[in-house]
Amino acid sequence: MKTRTIGDVTVSAIGLGGMPLSIEGRPDEKQGIATIHAALEQGITLIDTADAYHQAGKAEVGHNELLIAKALKSYHADTDQVLVATKGGHLRPEAGSWAQNGDPAYLKEAAKASAKRLGVETIGLYQFHRPDPAVPYADSIGALAELLDEGVIRMAGISNATPDQIREANAVLDERLVSVQNQYSPAFRSSEAELVLCDEMGIAFLPWSPLGGITNAGELGAKHAVFAEIANARRVTPQVLTLAWELAKSELVIPIPGSTRPQTIMNSATATSIKLSADEIQRLDAA
Repeated sequence: MKTRTIGDVTVSAIGLGGMPLSIEGRPDEKQGIATIHAALEQGITLIDTADAYHQAGKAEVGHNELLIAKALKSYHADTDQVLVATKGGHLRPEAGSWAQNGDPAYLKEAAKASAKRLGVETIGLYQFHRPDPAVPYADSIGALAELLDEGVIRMAGISNATPDQIREANAVLDERLVSVQNQYSPAFRSSEAELVLCDEMGIAFLPWSPLGGITNAGELGAKHAVFAEIANARRVTPQVLTLAWELAKSELVIPIPGSTRPQTIMNSATATSIKLSADEIQRLDAA
């Protein structure tokens, strides 16, 4: 497995997005753990999660963090090299609704609760999940700065951020911002400016829903003809081709595809072995 860096930590060039393992329609726990173990077997050392990855309602907050902790503990080999990236500030209070809470005091308590669920003293990477319109952005990021200084988290990142918010967060963190996690896929390219900015600033860019989302990933080839054409020529799936294209955008891009089955994350991991030509990249960019 090829590697990339987040801050000063080396991780696999492809990560595992944990969300599908815990929200509605999730597999049973046995299959969920088997999927995480399959990712580890492929050399994947970045696992993405959040306290909001659970079925709607407060009773399940942190379900995905607990599942990941259990999977890591039960794995047959050493997992010290695995970086678990979790997030706070986004909530699922009831079915069909999302909410934000960027209050600094709340974020600090949420981070400590996440550390407890993950079974660690220090969270490897903690990201502010989504800006809260009711709270000044600098105040929310200030909580991450305090968490860094207190040793609750080792690295800090942000998610769903604009270019101005990336710059502001990096300034508030005294240039300690290491990651930006935004939506990016063939169907969603509005984060191109953020990707380019991260490349310029030396900050890791983690595309979430890199295959278009849980319900759309299977139709990727049907919806994007050029991706299907090049994938067919290379005898890979359109999904693998898409991940290879995203990896080619920058050495700081680390896609985090979700998976509910061992076979799909094993397939995704093969994207790191594909080197696209300049012509192929140009055609995919223009598609």
